[in-house]
Amino acid sequence: MTAHEAQLPLIVESLEDAIRATVQAIGGFKRVGAEMKVDMPADAAGRWLSDCLNPERRERLTPSELAYIRRRARQAGVHMLAAYEARDAGYAEPVPVEPEDERAALQRAFVESTKQLQQMLRRLQEIGGDRA
Repeated sequence: MTAHEAQLPLIVESLEDAIRATVQAIGGFKRVGAEMKVDMPADAAGRWLSDCLNPERRERLTPSELAYIRRRARQAGVHMLAAYEARDAGYAEPVPVEPEDERAALQRAFVESTKQLQQMLRRLQEIGGDRA
């Protein structure tokens, strides 16, 4: 078990709870806030991020800011936020794709599509003579 896994709660009851737990696991409000708001001092950026998750404050995360947190969490091996969002929307647990797995899958798809194009070209030549 890694250090960040030890910090994660077993159950979260809201999106805000999932984001809070994720932010804590990937470095804390001050660090993540400073990454997101490079023009702010780290303390202020941390307060801003905390305020975004406080229902009594006006600040809210934009979709792109939420996506940033989700991507950072994925890089750190923390999947709580993605899992919460999937369950909440009625999807199965997410399965992270390793970059090499994605690369191999794309290469296989490319080779397969090339074969299909060659087959289509042959068939066009068969039925249409030299027009292809």
